[in-house]
Amino acid sequence: MKTRRTTQLVPHTVDGKTRLVAVAVDTPAPPRDWDAVVLKGVTVIAAVVLTASVVWSTASIGDLLARAVIEPAAYGAAVVFDLTWIACMAVEWLARYDEDRARLPRLAGHVMLILAMLAVAAHGKVAGHWEIGLIGATVSALAKGLWTVVLRHQTPPLNERTRAWIQGELADAGASLALIPVRRQLQRAQAQLDAERTAIGSADPDQSGPTSGQSADSPEALEQPAASGPMTIKDAVRTALDSGIRDHEQVLAYVRKVADANAKPDTVSRYIRLAG
Repeated sequence: MKTRRTTQLVPHTVDGKTRLVAVAVDTPAPPRDWDAVVLKGVTVIAAVVLTASVVWSTASIGDLLARAVIEPAAYGAAVVFDLTWIACMAVEWLARYDEDRARLPRLAGHVMLILAMLAVAAHGKVAGHWEIGLIGATVSALAKGLWTVVLRHQTPPLNERTRAWIQGELADAGASLALIPVRRQLQRAQAQLDAERTAIGSADPDQSGPTSGQSADSPEALEQPAASGPMTIKDAVRTALDSGIRDHEQVLAYVRKVADANAKPDTVSRYIRLAG
C-alpha cells in the first residue's frame, strides 16, 4: 500500500504541561484520480486548440483586411472575430444553471462563429486557394466544438425543480441588489425635497418664520426636518447651505438643533468644505 508523509498535531506532555506539536507521520495515499487527470489533460488540449484557432483566424482575417487598411488596424480588427464568440461561450458557461439566460449567449456565439468562419473562407478565396480557406474556417468550428464538449461535461445535471429553485434564489439576490441603487435614489430625492421645503419655509413670510431679531437665514428660521426620519449631520449641513446660511456658527447651531446636539465643529466644518 502506498503511503505519503504528512504532518499532524499530536499532544505532547513535558513536566505536566501538554501542548500540540507537529510530527511527521506516514498515512495511506489515496488512489490517483484518473478522471481528474484526464479532464485536466483535455482542458489543456482545448486551450491549445483555442489558441491555435485565434492565431489562425487573426492571421487570415488580418491579411484580408490589410488589403484595404493599415496592418495594425487590420489585425486589431481581425482578433475581434474570435474573441467575440469566445466571450459569448464564457458567458454561456457562467449562466449554465439558468437555461433561459444561457440561450442568448449561445445563439450569439454561433452567429459570431459563423461570421468568423466566413471571413476566413473569404480570405482563402481572395488569395486564390479556396480549399485552404474552407479548411481554415473549420479550425474555429473545431475549437468551439471542443470547448462546448468540455464545458458541457463539467456542467452538473439538474432537474427542473432544482433549476426552478436556483432561479428563485438568484431572483431574490438580484432583487436585493436592485434595491440598493433604488434606495440611494430615494434618499437623494428625499434630501432634495427636505432642502426644498426648508428653503421655501425660510423664504415665506406667511409661515412661522423668523421672529423679531432673527435673520431670514438664521438656523432658528429653518423648519424642522420632515417626518421621514432623523436627519444626519451631512444632510443638515447641506440643508443649511441650500437655505442660504453661510456662517459656520449658524450652520453648527442648526445641525445641533435638528441632527445631533453633540455635533463637533470640526465635523461640521469638514462637511461644509466638502459641500463647497
